[in-house]
Amino acid sequence: MSAASALQKAIFARLSGDAALTALVGADGITDRRLAALASPLVVIAGIDSVDHSTATEAGEEHAVVLEVWSGAAGHREAQGIVAAVRAALHDAALVLEGHHLVFLLHRETRLKRDGASKFHRAEMRFRAVTEPDG
Repeated sequence: MSAASALQKAIFARLSGDAALTALVGADGITDRRLAALASPLVVIAGIDSVDHSTATEAGEEHAVVLEVWSGAAGHREAQGIVAAVRAALHDAALVLEGHHLVFLLHRETRLKRDGASKFHRAEMRFRAVTEPDG
């Protein structure tokens, strides 16, 4: 399994198992794709871009993780609450990855705005992660 796939699987497991977050978005409110008929609220693992981060002595990858939070509520409050729960669950989390070691996972930034096309509130959260292969 690639490091990016292992990271996505671990992020999904952490978010799906977080009681505070699932209380906000529901049991089916965490996904890796946005469906055509947007349900709300929703946390989407929107993408992971990976680049080589090896040193002279160790292999590694750096990952830019993008999560989207969608809310149909009238105002930012619901989206902000979900963002806070996602950040609490993932920032500096010690996730276990299959076949890889997570060096760190850090929240970089969040941008929140009303999506013009759908009228939903959308927060884009960016995280930075570094992984190394096991062994």
